[in-house]
Amino acid sequence: MKSHQLKLYNTLSRKKENFQAINPPFVGLYVCGPTVYGDAHLGHARPAVTFDTVNRYLTHLGYRVRYVRNITDVGHLQGDADEGEDKIAKKAKLEQLEPMEIAQQYTDSYHRDMALLNTWKPNIEPRATGHIPEQIALVEAILKEGLAYEVNGSVYFDTLKYNEKTPYGRLSGRVIDELMSGSRDLDGQSEKRNPVDFALWKNAAFEHLMKWDSPWGVGFPGWHLECTAMSSKYLGNNFDIHGGGMDLMFPHHECEIAQGNACNHKDPVNYWMHNNMITINGQKMGKSLGNFITLQELFNGDHDLLEQAYSPMTIRYFMLTAHYRSTLDFSNDALKAAQKGYKKLINGLRIAKMLEYQASDVAVDKKQIEQIESSITNAYRAMDDDFNTAQAIGHLFNLLKKINSMYTGQLESAALGEETFHKLINTFLTFVEEILGLVEEKSDSQNKMINLLLKLYTEAKMARDYDKVDEIRAGLKDLGFVVKDMKDKIDWAYEE
Repeated sequence: MKSHQLKLYNTLSRKKENFQAINPPFVGLYVCGPTVYGDAHLGHARPAVTFDTVNRYLTHLGYRVRYVRNITDVGHLQGDADEGEDKIAKKAKLEQLEPMEIAQQYTDSYHRDMALLNTWKPNIEPRATGHIPEQIALVEAILKEGLAYEVNGSVYFDTLKYNEKTPYGRLSGRVIDELMSGSRDLDGQSEKRNPVDFALWKNAAFEHLMKWDSPWGVGFPGWHLECTAMSSKYLGNNFDIHGGGMDLMFPHHECEIAQGNACNHKDPVNYWMHNNMITINGQKMGKSLGNFITLQELFNGDHDLLEQAYSPMTIRYFMLTAHYRSTLDFSNDALKAAQKGYKKLINGLRIAKMLEYQASDVAVDKKQIEQIESSITNAYRAMDDDFNTAQAIGHLFNLLKKINSMYTGQLESAALGEETFHKLINTFLTFVEEILGLVEEKSDSQNKMINLLLKLYTEAKMARDYDKVDEIRAGLKDLGFVVKDMKDKIDWAYEE
């Protein structure tokens, strides 16, 4: 395992902590996945890319990561305070389909979009509906501890009683007295004893589509329960990292902590990580604002707010140019800038794969070597410091300058020495492809087409048929490529 002092910002402690895996070199990583009742959107993409990068970097450092990302296919209700209709059941009624058809349809589309973003598949992807027995057992355990109560076939977590021994609200910084005073008076309108209590199991009405038998009658699990049941099954009662969007911190993750402590008398997670929210042109994304953009709309440009289509790798790169804990604003200008930056890196990737070390009598340039070593060290240092991809990318561009200088002949590879040359190339390739997960977007026939056009371009140039030269150059430019006329060769690059 590579020697790195990795620091993680732990939402629970609100500070950066030196990462210590519970059972090194193994790392348990659990991330809240989507509720599958609609097409994947930007809100799904950011945690997917964030924790894919965490997984990639931990794996690169030599850890064996068990990455678990759940699928919520029951229990997430439309309204607040454990009221309203199940989101998937509601969608099923609208489309006159079985709920599991809806869940499967949107799970498939989510997987399609995550593959386009080049995210690794989780090691385990459990579904809430596949773990009903585990959730029922969890409710029984909490009842046995005296921290839940049953009313009319529903079971609620007794938050006030739990808070007597273990503070509720530590993750989000909430204080239970303030939560109580800020909640509406139940006044007999709810089964709950207190407004801060939350559902572990809900009694199902006759017409409810998704329901199961339980010791308390026919019903369905609460949304918060599923993650506790599935994370503990696959990662144990205490595991390393739990991730998700900042919007899940309260109440979802707060409830997970309470459920875990109630059953096992200890915190279920050592490090909590939360990616920040995204905005669209400075506004929070929402259907009522007309700025709700799905990933497919981004990829094909089919939305009124989009001036063009943006490729999956452009979206991934854009997300990586900001630290995961910072707000990220999507706008056409920002995405166009990201498109340009991505193409620069990918042009560098192509060049790096072509370059070969050429021995010569040129003197070793110690200053160049020091600059390269510094950029490599700083790129790793940025990733070690709470996965700061934004800073790491900046240091990659410093390495890219050296690669481009060798490509244009301004810097001889021998001036770096063979060891530094290979270290430069390997580090650049490793960071771009393995750690950041950026790949060249091309069709199978692209290179053949470009090489054919460059052959015709070269022949026209040798024949001094400059009209044909200009025609081919313009045609390639229209397709997003530029011709590079160099001293000893003719090459191409993505237009930036």
